[in-house]
Amino acid sequence: QVHLVQSGGGLVQPGGSLRLSCAASGSIFSISAMGWYRQAPGKQRELVATITSSSNTNYADSVKGRFTISRDNAKNTVYLQMNSLKPEDTAVYYCYINARSERSWEYVNYWGQGTQVTVSS
Repeated sequence: QVHLVQSGGGLVQPGGSLRLSCAASGSIFSISAMGWYRQAPGKQRELVATITSSSNTNYADSVKGRFTISRDNAKNTVYLQMNSLKPEDTAVYYCYINARSERSWEYVNYWGQGTQVTVSS
């Protein structure tokens, strides 16, 4: 099995910064893309950022220039550095990895448990 454990998040004032981490463990054979989604109350889950195995990145327009996604392949971990946070960034943030386990030939998405980020004064 593959497990993702998220850390970080919490309450921050507008303009502040937070760093989210997501560590994958278990019977992982290979990881392709990694990334982050978020879901605000009453809204659909939206893509925040992705990073490929060759470290190409993609960001939602709403976070470009403020958020940075990175990965540590040795640790099977993906990070999301969030700067200049705004109240509209308030949401539950979910990490994912597209990975192949040791027991399968397929690449599938695995998800973290979600972590609350609240931006408020």
